[in-house]
Amino acid sequence: MTLHTTPAVSSAGIQQDFRDAMAALAATTCVVTCHENGARWGRTVTAVFSLAVEPPAILVSIRADSELADMICRTAGFSFAMLSESQHAVADAFAGKVARAERFQHGDWGSWPSGMPRLSGAVAAMDCTLGKHLETSGHILFVGHPQNITLDGKVRPLIWHDRTFNTVQPL
Repeated sequence: MTLHTTPAVSSAGIQQDFRDAMAALAATTCVVTCHENGARWGRTVTAVFSLAVEPPAILVSIRADSELADMICRTAGFSFAMLSESQHAVADAFAGKVARAERFQHGDWGSWPSGMPRLSGAVAAMDCTLGKHLETSGHILFVGHPQNITLDGKVRPLIWHDRTFNTVQPL
């Protein structure tokens, strides 16, 4: 076992150990999307979590230098989908394995009443208005307040763990 203390400036060893430690953290694979003036943007993320139930709020982390972050700020909203185990091709596409113009060709996409993209077949999908946001560590943490939600309790989530896709099985 390697023991590191956190220095004021990260060393290469700490960064690699951090990446390896985070690879052991199982997370639901999601796609965060946005729409503005006919343009749709999206990105695969695992940094999504429930923030509060009253009022309902989620938190998503997006790279600050991305066009998606800019679009979320301009439109004051976003949508996201918790991918099902059968949607790994969607996850790969939105992770950058296909050209940006081809991403929405993967999966069954429609629109929420707000105009934001909506993915069918996901475990859950939400159309959110933007609450507060905070820039930190090269990312923006966006608080979203769901306005519309779809759920499919019959599908299992797509999980990212140990740098590969997995799903959950009851014990």
